[in-house]
Amino acid sequence: MLTLEGVSKHFGGLTAVREVSLQVRAGDLLGIIGPNGAGKTTLFNVIAGYYRPEAGRVVLEGRNVTGLPPHAISRLGLTRTFQIVKPFGNLSVLENVMIGALSPLPSTRQARAEAERVIAVCGLGLHAHARARALPLALRKRLEVARALATHPRLLLLDEVMAGLNPTELVGMVDLVRRLHADGLTIIVIEHIMAAMMRLAQRIVVLHHGEKIAEGTPQEIASDRRVVDAYLGEDFSLAEA
Repeated sequence: MLTLEGVSKHFGGLTAVREVSLQVRAGDLLGIIGPNGAGKTTLFNVIAGYYRPEAGRVVLEGRNVTGLPPHAISRLGLTRTFQIVKPFGNLSVLENVMIGALSPLPSTRQARAEAERVIAVCGLGLHAHARARALPLALRKRLEVARALATHPRLLLLDEVMAGLNPTELVGMVDLVRRLHADGLTIIVIEHIMAAMMRLAQRIVVLHHGEKIAEGTPQEIASDRRVVDAYLGEDFSLAEA
């Protein structure tokens, strides 16, 4: 479904992503982990069209989408969420999601129906008419997912949708991601909460200083000496995760 071929991104003299290659198959639930500054969000920005890479290609379902603008890539079925959620604060939850739904749908009536469906899926039904600015963080994170889902993606990129959640909220978000995946959505997740990532992802890619240093199952990643040294630390236990 998605292929990255030697993707690199520079900011002046800083190399944020260096020659990253990976394959995402339809139906995958892929995790991307690494320290702060490892290049994870930059990689998402390249994939989704917010940054153009200096080298390499992004291929979506056989089509070279390198350099296409975000709205064009979204219309091809790839949508992302953002680490810092910024809904339209003065609009309601329903109106925020309708904006996303208007991308693939031709009328406000259809967009409203789709927004109502997505809101229910994301557990926001009781808050449909609340102003987005009044929502607590956990519900704003769900709204961010709902806005992305309303564009009808086949591949969804989730950028730290679990950050800042308490344990109960975290369980709810993990359950939501699992349900979306079970319904056939291909998902790539960036996350720092290893207990959640190790339970959620089928396969994990590890970035460090912009380079891919490992790729494998959660079990393989947890026992990889390079990953332990660069990110997880000696005290990490897969059993506790």
